[in-house]
Amino acid sequence: MPQFSKSLAMRSTTIDGLMLFDLPVHGDNRGWFKENWQREKMVAAGLPDFGPVQNNISFNDAVGTTRGIHGEPWDKFISIAAGRIFGAWVDLREGPGFGTVFTAELDPSVAIYVPRGVGNAYQTLEPNTVYTYLVNDHWSADKVDKYTFLNLADETAAIAWPIPLAQAELSDKDHKHPRMADIKPAAAATTFKPGKRTLVLGANGQAGTALRAAFTEAANHDVDYLTRLDFDLTNPESFDTINWSDYSTVINATAYTAVDRAETHQGRTDAWASNVAGVSALVRVCAEHDLTLVHISSEYVFDGSAHGAYSETSAVNPLGVYSETKAAGDAIVATLPKHFILRTSWLIGEGANFVRTMAGLANRGIDPSVVSDQRGRLTFAHDLAGAILHLLSSRPAFGIYNLTNEGASTSWFEVAQLVFELTGHNPARVKPVTTDQYFAEHVAAGQAIAPRPLNSLLDLSKIESTGFVPRNAATALRQYLTGS
Repeated sequence: MPQFSKSLAMRSTTIDGLMLFDLPVHGDNRGWFKENWQREKMVAAGLPDFGPVQNNISFNDAVGTTRGIHGEPWDKFISIAAGRIFGAWVDLREGPGFGTVFTAELDPSVAIYVPRGVGNAYQTLEPNTVYTYLVNDHWSADKVDKYTFLNLADETAAIAWPIPLAQAELSDKDHKHPRMADIKPAAAATTFKPGKRTLVLGANGQAGTALRAAFTEAANHDVDYLTRLDFDLTNPESFDTINWSDYSTVINATAYTAVDRAETHQGRTDAWASNVAGVSALVRVCAEHDLTLVHISSEYVFDGSAHGAYSETSAVNPLGVYSETKAAGDAIVATLPKHFILRTSWLIGEGANFVRTMAGLANRGIDPSVVSDQRGRLTFAHDLAGAILHLLSSRPAFGIYNLTNEGASTSWFEVAQLVFELTGHNPARVKPVTTDQYFAEHVAAGQAIAPRPLNSLLDLSKIESTGFVPRNAATALRQYLTGS
């Protein structure tokens, strides 16, 4: 019989992430009742909100039935519906905890949460034992090769089975599992969600390239990268090529960003297909699989008429087609329970960008005319990537966060002058023009031109309150151009 009248409580174990739970069981002359799984109460008690999708039951008619040791690629919550077991768990994940053992008896009043990669085994102590478990991924045969197995009789683990294995009921497969010295440890848990991976879309763009470098430097995250050639946000068939259940986080660093071309007939079609329809499809997938979505947006969602910096709660008022699609995409992403929208301005990273263009003109002896009445701050992709890793690791409230580099607002004209100066050229070679003059020249040449916000300044107080302070923009520009 189970123990009655316990309070719901979590007990830690010797294995990181392995959690033992006492469950209230209520008995009377008819039998007993318990809440085997109650998300709200159990999460409040310390259970990770791990999102179970499948419930399995194993019936064991004989005492001594023994199963394991299986380190599976999903998290599980194990409880007993009838009978009693001796449970054994071995940390099979790479890292300092590898090989740690924990054992306990479970009856209907005790349950345990097992993070993926921790080997799980049990032996029945009563006949007709019913063992149940919730898992947060669907079982399929092609996932068996991701298991990590350990022999029940491994001498290193040295599990003290109540019923000697020679007298127990084992399967042939369990008899043949390898010893500790012969197994490859399971991948270590990521910071973002134990055992789950992060997927970066648009991995060869300016933001994507910076994310590659940031994740590599952090060296403690399991990350997959897809370029636009690997994954087309506008192609529904692309979504079928990904096993979304492998991930906990998706970073969308891909978008249609040809601001002026978006004002053409084909450009309008392409911008809406990528920035709205494609984002909508991505949001549906993230909702279905309970994924956190990180989405990179733009200050172009504002009209630039504000007298001060725009906050995360400022009303959007997009001016052009590109701006409209970014505002629409933001609104769709915001419907997800788990989302971070990073609003940036004037992004500078690897590849073609304004700073590289100005440096190239300076070196070729060309004296450019640059708009002097559009003001904002540069956002270096290095700082954007750092902010994303910070948000995913520290987990502040989901929502919109502005992110640019720090410092006073500046104009494109002033940035161009500083680029000339830092590359050893006379900044006086840069000539100022107004936005109206710039537009008139392009219209006269028959070129499509999108309206720009005159004020792109974003308030950074929200993200800085979480502990992330980006570099000063002028300092970052100097480091970008000179490496010092």
